[in-house]
This record gives sequence, C-alpha cells and structure tokens, in this order.
Amino acid sequence: MRLLVTRPEPDAERTAAALRASGHVVIVAPLLRIEPVEDAEIAAGPFAAILVTSANAASAIARHRHFAQLRSLPVFAVGGRTAQAMRAAGFVDVASADGDARDLARLVAQRVESGASLLYLAGADRAGDLAGSLSAQGFVVRTAAIYRAAAVAVLPSAAADALARGVDGVLHFSRRSAEAYVRAVHSAGIADNALNNPTHFCLSAQVAEALAQAGAADIRVASEPGEPALIALVRAP
Repeated sequence: MRLLVTRPEPDAERTAAALRASGHVVIVAPLLRIEPVEDAEIAAGPFAAILVTSANAASAIARHRHFAQLRSLPVFAVGGRTAQAMRAAGFVDVASADGDARDLARLVAQRVESGASLLYLAGADRAGDLAGSLSAQGFVVRTAAIYRAAAVAVLPSAAADALARGVDGVLHFSRRSAEAYVRAVHSAGIADNALNNPTHFCLSAQVAEALAQAGAADIRVASEPGEPALIALVRAP
C-alpha cells in the first residue's frame, strides 16, 4: 500500500521504517512539530515521583535547568517507549504502565502512597486528565508543561502531490495531528481526495472523531492506543 504518516519526527521515520519493512511505500509528512518550552516553570518539590505520558518529555526535561535535581526521582511512564526515552535521558528508576493514561494512574496508585506529591512532565496540550484522576485519589499533582506541539499549516509538497493522486491509507496518531491534517488538505484544495479516498488508520476513537467530523469516509481504529496495534491494523486484511 501507499501510506502517509503524519506524526512528528523522529517518531514518523521509525513508524515509516516498520511499514516499509512490510513492503509498503511510505511518505512521511509530520503535521506537528515538537518544541521544548524554554524555561518551563516547575514547582518546588519535594516530589515522590515523576509522571510522563510521552517520550517527548524526555528530551525536554534533559535540557531543563532543574534536570540534575530531578533525575534521581522514580519515574512512572505510560508505555515502554516513553520509559526507554526517560532511561536514555538519564533516569534510572523507571516503571512502565504499558498502556494509556488510565493504566498509568492505576500503576501509580498501586506503587505510591496516597497523599504523595507527584510531578507530571506534560505537553502544553493534553487530551486526558491524568492529574485530575490522581488528585481524586488523594495525590497532589503538579503539572509542568515542558514541551508543546506546534501545528504545521502546509503539507510538504511530496505529501500534497501523493494525496492529490491518491494514497491507500493515512496513519493518524493524535487528535491534534488529525485536525492539522484536515486543515492542511482543505488549504491545499485536495480535501475531497484526502478525506474520502484513503483509509484513515487512527490510534484511538478520539483521533477518529476529528476525521469523522470532517467527513472522512473510511475510518478504522486500533484495538489499543499504541503504535504496534496501529501497524497491526494496517496489516489486517
């Protein structure tokens, strides 16, 4: 199949490589650009642990002025790739929930004493409410927005040309990137082809909702909110 991957770099190339290994032709068109928030405010501790829901937090915190003070804290990560990124950044005590934000909240509740103060290293735009969920269980959660995703307004020319001619599928990893896709294809004047012709492979129902609202015709949702499940969805007959 001819596929378009819209997630930010460097994740987009990793996904593309996995798809190419299965024989697909892949065009990479990141529609979000991840940027660290310079001098992001982090509340004074002490903290019992750090929470992360994206690997993007790792590179952002590694360049933050408080990194040295935080790197000895235990880390609870949403999934394996995020946990690996935090270890690579210099954190040693890292546990993975191997799931989504709900699984992460359950893991923290099992491992950390209620009432503890937690530091959530988050993006500026968040889909779920991890802090609210844990606060309801008696934890004190301080959220620091240390990275942000800036939408790309214009499709790369290779992606626009491919969509105009027709691709078989588009992979969408977040609601924001799906919304950016809708805006970009309308701006390029190729919305009809880009929404109605390809199969839209979505990481979650929330991602799919943005495309359904835009009128996309063929939408499929991964069984679990992770890259392996999304790639399996592409490979499914």
